Amino acid sequence: MKVNIGPYPNRAICNLHTNYMNKKYGYVDWPEYKQKGLRVKAQPFAEAWREQAEDIIQSIYNCTINLFLDRRVQKVKVHIDKWDTWSMDHTLAHIVLPMLIQLKETKHGAPAVEFKDVPEELHPPEGQTSKLYTHGKTDDNYYKRWDWVLDEMIYAFDCKANKDDVWVRLEDIEEIKKEQQRISNGFRLFGKYYENLWD
Repeated sequence: MKVNIGPYPNRAICNLHTNYMNKKYGYVDWPEYKQKGLRVKAQPFAEAWREQAEDIIQSIYNCTINLFLDRRVQKVKVHIDKWDTWSMDHTLAHIVLPMLIQLKETKHGAPAVEFKDVPEELHPPEGQTSKLYTHGKTDDNYYKRWDWVLDEMIYAFDCKANKDDVWVRLEDIEEIKKEQQRISNGFRLFGKYYENLWD
């Protein structure tokens, strides 16, 4: 197997206003200046001119350089040898495992994880909402749930790639069943949250 995947194509984006607002207010606490088309409070001049400048510059980008940049596609070359599918689950584990490890180390956010997929101690603490998230707010265990799910995926793929001898390592049949259940659950979580594997 040979896999060569290039970086995702980028487009020119002006973040003059966005970066200023994130630095000043954080990523989720921007003030609201409009409500049903009416201004509830005046927008500071420093924010207003940056917002207008960002819109103008972005329009220029879209009419010039982005016309070229948007035509580019990600370069992907994959060559599969016949032996790669003899034990395809094992082969893929060698690719997925390091990707999951890197994702956990570099992630910048987390998806909503259903409570039934994690231990009870990772459910919302007492007094906090029992919803996955409310109006952009999360409970204290929100990110811990995603870390736990990633750890279970990593464990399952590590066992498949490097410790595919669960039957030899364990002697007690109950231990074998428990281990296999954990591995199978890790693969189940991988399938369930596959579309959330982003950074």
